[in-house]
Amino acid sequence: MKVTSSEFIISAVGPDQYPDDALPEIALAGRSNVGKSSLINRMIDRKNLARTSSTPGKTQHMNYYLINEKMYFVDFPGYGYAKVSKSQRATWGKMVEKYLAERETLKLVLLIVDLRHPPTSNDKMMFDWLKHYDLPLCVVATKADKIPKTRWPKHIKIMKQELGVLPGDNFIPFSSEIGLGKDELWSLIEGYIYSAEANAEDLTEGQAEDIATDDGESEES
Repeated sequence: MKVTSSEFIISAVGPDQYPDDALPEIALAGRSNVGKSSLINRMIDRKNLARTSSTPGKTQHMNYYLINEKMYFVDFPGYGYAKVSKSQRATWGKMVEKYLAERETLKLVLLIVDLRHPPTSNDKMMFDWLKHYDLPLCVVATKADKIPKTRWPKHIKIMKQELGVLPGDNFIPFSSEIGLGKDELWSLIEGYIYSAEANAEDLTEGQAEDIATDDGESEES
C-alpha cells in the first residue's frame, strides 16, 4: 500500500470514544517496549507519528491512527510491565478484551513479539486467547535486525513452537530499522481490508435485492 496520508485521531479509553465511521481497524497487541510504535512509523514511512518511548507502559489508552482515510491502526496498551499497578493492568485488560470481543470493524490483530527472545507468558496467553475466539491474527516478530541473519531460522522456529503457531497461520519476521517484512505485512493487511469491503458491498447488494423483491410481492398482492 502506498501511504499518502496518516494522522493521529484519538487516545480512546472506551467504546464511546471509538470512531464511528465504520472503517476497518487493524489492532496491534504486544508487551511494553516490543516496538509497536516503531512498526507503525515504518509502515507509514514517518519517523514519529506514533510516539516511541523509553518508558515501558507509557501507552495507557487505545491510540487510533487514520491511514489514507480508509483504515485505522489501533495501538493497544502494552502488557506485562511490572511497574504498572495491578489495578491499571486490570483496567487495560478489560478494555482490550471488550474491544476484541465486540468491535465489529476489527479486521485483523497483529500480535507483536520480539524475535530475539522466546515468547513471554503474556505473549502465549494473548496468542491462545485470539486463537480460542477465532480472531484473524498475524504474529509479527520484530527486531530481526538485532540478530544475525543466519540465526533467523532458529529464532523463528523457537517462536513458532513455543507460541503454538500452526502451518497456515500468519507469521512475519519484521524490522522497523531495515524495513524487513513491511511489504509482506501491507499485502496481508490489504487482503483483510479488501475482503471486508467486498463483503460489505455484497451485503448492500443483497439488501437491495431483498427490498426489490419485497416491493414486487407487495404490488402483486
